[in-house]
Formats: sequence, structure tokens, C-alpha cells
Amino acid sequence: MRAGFRASSLGLHSSHSAFASQRLRIATYNIHKGVRGVGPGKRLEIHNLGLGIEALDADLVFLQEVRHFHHREARQFERTWFGWPEQGQAEFLAPEGYEVAYRTNAVTKHGEHGNALLSRWPIGDVGHHDVSDHRFEQRGLLHVPVTWQGHEIHTVVAHLGLMHSSRVRQVQRLAEFIAAHVPAGARLAVAGDFNDWGERLDAPMRDCGLARAAPPSGKARPATFPSRVPVFSLDRIYTRGLECLSMQVPRGNAWARMSDHLPLVAEFELG
Repeated sequence: MRAGFRASSLGLHSSHSAFASQRLRIATYNIHKGVRGVGPGKRLEIHNLGLGIEALDADLVFLQEVRHFHHREARQFERTWFGWPEQGQAEFLAPEGYEVAYRTNAVTKHGEHGNALLSRWPIGDVGHHDVSDHRFEQRGLLHVPVTWQGHEIHTVVAHLGLMHSSRVRQVQRLAEFIAAHVPAGARLAVAGDFNDWGERLDAPMRDCGLARAAPPSGKARPATFPSRVPVFSLDRIYTRGLECLSMQVPRGNAWARMSDHLPLVAEFELG
């Protein structure tokens, strides 16, 4: 654990050490490219995010809006006390001992950003599938098989579009991708920012054979956006062959300042 940060101080409860052999802990988090604010008030949050991600204590961390590089912001923050990392953000954020998979979704004037998976467990061949629906939004799926406790679990990091019609078509492409690249019956976790403001994607995701993870107590699914006053459950985990045992969203000022989204954390066992 990095100095000065503990899971309990950020409103987190982890049973990883006690149930490591039975429970798979998954987190999904849109990190807003590691920067918050605009103009003179813009601030670099990537260092705080590194501490926060370590505090999540997850086996698998699904990340969206991860910068590979950005020349303008690197210059802007190079002279701050904690400057712009020399590494890509995925590598910088990975706790010690984690494996990293990253693929670019969007190329902009000053840099690139995309999805990443941080894994405490060995990963296999990394794949990427472009699901952009129009030229104004570059979107992709990151596919990474992970070996957990001797079991292969396929993971897909997703960040869907801002329009409902785009999201529906992207779910269709996700279904085609799963059929082509994930063995039938293999355990699967698809997580990320689904931008589903109207709660209309669960049915098409079920058509893909994926169930949305929910608190087993029957409580409402926790909201993750916007981080200061969360109302919408945009960040989700859909699974096949895994059973959700617990779910939480850490809250508080520290989490609210790091990104416009809050992380979603859930624990699973084999279904």
C-alpha cells in the first residue's frame, strides 16, 4: 500500500485477504483522463487516482478514459510538484505486481486515450475491437483473457457512446465479438462506462447471454455518476458464469475530486 492511503479511509471494505481463494474482486472506473477542471483551475489527479486504485484492492480493474500520452497536458503539468507521469497512465496506475493491458480508442490532436485492464493475475493475448458508430466518437472494446485460480475468465473493457442508438448498435457488435472471440460457455466479465442514462441496455445485454451484476440483498444498484452527487448507474459489470456476492461504491470528498465518475466494486464467485 502506498504511504498515507488505506482502504478504510476511503470508505472501502475489502475481504480479499480472507477470501482470496473463493472471491474474485472486480472494479470498474472511468478516470476522466487523470485530470479535472478547466482553464486555470485544471488540476492533475493521476497521482491521487494511483492511490485510490491501489486502495480498491481489486483482482481486476477495468479502466476507461486512460491517457496513453498527451503532449499539451504533459507540458502544462511538468513543473507541478507531482508532475505528468513519464509512463502511460495505465502503467503508472498499476499497483506493484499487476499486469497491464491497454489499447487506444481515440487519437486526438495532442494525444491518445483508451481502455485498460490492470490484473493481479496472469493475462493472455490482448485484443481490441473498434466499435465506433460515427466519426465524432471513437470507441473500442479491450479483450483480455485472465487466468484466476486456474480458471480462464475472459474480460472485456467497454466504454459505449453518448447516443442510445449508438449504444444499441455497439451492444450488437459486442455480441458479434463475443461469438467470434470468446469460447461458448467460457466465463466472461464485461465492465465499463455504458453511458446508459435511461437504463435500457440490460435487455440487449441479456440477449448476449450477460447478466448485470447487482447487490444480492435486493438493494438498488448503486449510482456512480456524477461523483459529487451520484444519481445515475452508468458504470456496470455484466457477467456470464460468475455470481455476484457483494457490491459497493466508495464515496466521499476524496473520490469525488478524482473523477466525474465513482468506481464500482463487486465480488464474485464461480457460477
